[in-house]
Amino acid sequence: MALLLGLLLLVQADTALPAEVAVLAGRVTRVIDGDTLDVLLATGRIRVRLHGVDAPEHDQPGGAQSMQWLKQRVEGRDVLLEPISQDRYERMVAVVHLGDIDVNRELVRSGNAWAYRQYLRARDRALCDIEAEARIAGRGLWSAAQPRAPWEYRSTRGQGPFTQMDTAAMRDCHKAIRIRRAPR
Repeated sequence: MALLLGLLLLVQADTALPAEVAVLAGRVTRVIDGDTLDVLLATGRIRVRLHGVDAPEHDQPGGAQSMQWLKQRVEGRDVLLEPISQDRYERMVAVVHLGDIDVNRELVRSGNAWAYRQYLRARDRALCDIEAEARIAGRGLWSAAQPRAPWEYRSTRGQGPFTQMDTAAMRDCHKAIRIRRAPR
């Protein structure tokens, strides 16, 4: 898969992306869940994990809503992928752009995903602030009494214990960026 990614045709698109950012053009053929897509490139179909975000699991409160939000916006649409890395499941990890829209950021802004602290880079710092705005506004998953972080939900199979996500969570989000420098 890494070799395939290296051989993919990189194209520059006329969007809000900086000129030096290499992107891949494709069409979203399927939304798998709130943070995973299938995209058809000129070289074939790939699975893409949205970088820097973590959406609720299918069986977790908010999971279906997150998937529906993403599906309504990108399924069947042409997107640009800004590749970041490859994950352990051999998915491309990327920032997804729909025209001038950074889909990853909008997913967090809408309250349908968390800033994924474990994989944030220094330049992703805004995702912490965007999550805080969504939380304060009570959008999406932040309208629930006690939203559960997907990474905790997965690691405990939904049984907890769960971190109380309040204003301290934002400090933790920014702190995670300083601690973790390794790319995903």
